[in-house]
Amino acid sequence: MGSPEPASRIIFRAILITVGVVLVLWLIWQLRKPISWIIVATFIAVALSGPVAWLERYMRRGFAIAVCYLGLILTPVLLGLIVVPPIVREASDLARNAPEYAADARDYVEKDDRLRKLEDDYGLLTKIEDQAKKLPEKIPDAASALGDIGVRVVNSIFAGITILVLSVFMVGSGGRWIRAAVALQHPERAARIDRTLNRMREAVGNYVAGALAQAIIAGILTFIVLKILGIPFAAPLAVLSGLFDLIPLVGATVGAIIVGIVTVFADFPQDTIVWTVWAIVYQQVENTVIQPRIQQRAVDVHPFVVLVAVLFGSTLFGIGGALLAIPVAASAQIIVREWWAYRRERQMAAPPRITPAPGQLPPSSGAPPS
Repeated sequence: MGSPEPASRIIFRAILITVGVVLVLWLIWQLRKPISWIIVATFIAVALSGPVAWLERYMRRGFAIAVCYLGLILTPVLLGLIVVPPIVREASDLARNAPEYAADARDYVEKDDRLRKLEDDYGLLTKIEDQAKKLPEKIPDAASALGDIGVRVVNSIFAGITILVLSVFMVGSGGRWIRAAVALQHPERAARIDRTLNRMREAVGNYVAGALAQAIIAGILTFIVLKILGIPFAAPLAVLSGLFDLIPLVGATVGAIIVGIVTVFADFPQDTIVWTVWAIVYQQVENTVIQPRIQQRAVDVHPFVVLVAVLFGSTLFGIGGALLAIPVAASAQIIVREWWAYRRERQMAAPPRITPAPGQLPPSSGAPPS
């Protein structure tokens, strides 16, 4: 029987472990930006692995990767060409016509006794008219704000290029790296790890496909409703609605509010009322029918886990974290289930313990006494 370890050595080891954990956490905090880029690049690589594998049946892998990433790059460019010019044009027109809109609002209030009484008590329209008269003068000041936004856009473009390059390397060589790492494990454990990674890849791919399908449905229906109402710029608003619908939980509501604000300047209040009623009804249908059907088949994650994951992800990483929260939660759920199944198999494979009868000595592995 060995001698007990000295207390000084135990304390020294505990101090070293504590210091090491603190240093690792500090290092992770300092590298949080590149780590988040790597996480996003991994998500993109996993999401595009399915399309790349499908295109690889008809062309070389390098061409398949190039086609997929070309489509990934051109998609936001095309969406920007559809959305940005009308927004800039309408914002400029709104700034110029703000006094006229304020005057129309005053005429509308003057025709209604209740609204006129509220105006007499609080003077809201007077304040709005004063700000509307100042709005055209503030257009030149917006140039400096646009300059600051331009710097942020340049930084975002640099980050996006870095993320795309990382994901290209992952798609091109990630499979070989993973297979090499898995091959170092025991054959039984390697098979389980490979199965777990395949299930995680399928969950992420299914989530992306499901989210895109849900966003496309929201965008198409929004376009149809806006066309029926005669709202201008129906296509850009439909694209915005579809993009916001990609954000879990709150995205569809934010998109509906933006479109509702636009309807105020079209034919108020009829179009606004119709759009509000339709948006509420559609969101209920989407939340109870469309989204559960799509995501249940895609990732099979409990709604409570989805809510907690989205809250944590959005708090830590903003909109990107909210988008990645559900596939990360699905991957974590797959890992936990596989680990639990592995433990149960180990327990079932373990030899049963032999409990001696009362008064009987337990079996001894040594030689019998002489």
